Amino acid sequence: MTKGEVEVEVTYPPNGSAAPPGQAAPTMPSVPPQAGPGTGAPAQAVPGAAPRRPAWIETRDRLRAAATTEPGRLRIIGAVLALLVVAFGAVTTWQMSDRSAAADSVLNRSQPLSDDAAAIYRSLADANTAASSGFLAGGQEPKEVRDRYNRDIDRASEKLANAASNAGSDSSASASVEKLNKLLPEYTGLIERARAGNRQGLPLGGAYLRYANDKMQNQMLPAAEELYTAEKERLNDDYADAKPYPWFAIALGVLALGALFWAQRRNYRRTNRVLNHGLVAATAASTVVLLWLVAGHTFARSGLGDSYDHGVKSLNVLNDARISSLKARSNENLTLVSRGAETVEVGADKEIKDKFDVDYQKQMKQLGSVDSGLLGEAAAIAEDAEGKNPVEEAAKNVSVWKDRHKTARDSDDAGDYKGALAKVVGDKSDEPTGECFDNVDTALETALTHERDEFELAAEDGKGAMTGIPEGAAVLAVLGAAGAVLGIGRRLSEYR
Repeated sequence: MTKGEVEVEVTYPPNGSAAPPGQAAPTMPSVPPQAGPGTGAPAQAVPGAAPRRPAWIETRDRLRAAATTEPGRLRIIGAVLALLVVAFGAVTTWQMSDRSAAADSVLNRSQPLSDDAAAIYRSLADANTAASSGFLAGGQEPKEVRDRYNRDIDRASEKLANAASNAGSDSSASASVEKLNKLLPEYTGLIERARAGNRQGLPLGGAYLRYANDKMQNQMLPAAEELYTAEKERLNDDYADAKPYPWFAIALGVLALGALFWAQRRNYRRTNRVLNHGLVAATAASTVVLLWLVAGHTFARSGLGDSYDHGVKSLNVLNDARISSLKARSNENLTLVSRGAETVEVGADKEIKDKFDVDYQKQMKQLGSVDSGLLGEAAAIAEDAEGKNPVEEAAKNVSVWKDRHKTARDSDDAGDYKGALAKVVGDKSDEPTGECFDNVDTALETALTHERDEFELAAEDGKGAMTGIPEGAAVLAVLGAAGAVLGIGRRLSEYR
């Protein structure tokens, strides 16, 4: 010890307490148990501590804080650019995949099914015409007429099976196919009974034939027409899905390019550097996708439009014209089969006329000429000589057909049934109306074949213009996003 220091001795009780004798040792204040792993105590807020904020608020504040620094801003810009480019590519892939699938359906599914539905109608109508022609020929039905009837029935059965397998969820098409599958054997059974009665020379044969015709005209052909209408609606729906512009994808593409140009301008103003290789690559990739999208879909839309205007429209009109000629021929034959057994009142004065001849006149008026009716419409739609010439040929034969029919009807009205019969189903030397009908049918088939080829060429061009756009957009979008990230990363490296 040094001088001036006072030594103080402190004694402790035996229990180690530093409290003086006679006083209790001071105690520490109790601390409540803290919640933590392995403890069952609930967490308690520390007095005076701020409450914990929601995660989204903390995230927002962190982003706000990061945006106050240039590296933070660059990271946000890079993320937004990559997101926009990827979204542009994804939406382009999605919308163009849908349109490409619809265009493929137009070419390879809905239009062929519509054509099959028209073939079902034509085959049934032609079979009915062949049956009545064979009946008029007498007990010994000509082999070529019987073969034609059998081909029509086989073709209708084949097309019905195809339509049944492709009807899918279309309840209207399914119901029509089911109805036709039920009615077809009933019809063929009636025809066989009519033939049997005709071979025996029994009048009952004609009754069975008229009954079969009634089933065909009032039940089977309306069902076939419903199927045809349903398939045409499906075709129109596919066109409606394939032709609209992908505006959502185009808008995203413009937005992505705008953001990329803004980012490069910002980079130039802050660094005085003209080019950023990554951002330039992203801009180039996005520009290629956008131009490819707009140009490809424009060409596709043009091709699909041509396929509809100069293909589908022509096919629909020509099919209707051919069906009208088939109905007219069947009614012409049945006029001689019925021999006035079925009549209707016509006009204001209620003149009594043969029912089948009235129907014949109605179908021939609908068929028209080169300047009117279905044939006039088909000639107006045809865009080249190969399409128009067969229609004009059909119109010429329709005119001759009308003249020969009038001669046949005059003979029948004068009581010359055999002369009228020769003018309808006789040999070529008799100049029968059947020759005109065959010429009309052949000419319309030629026009149909040409227009079908025109449709396929235009639809193939439209579908081909979309080829590769969905896949190319996806690949270029990934490359563009990578370029944007690398370009921003190059700027960030300058702050390390």
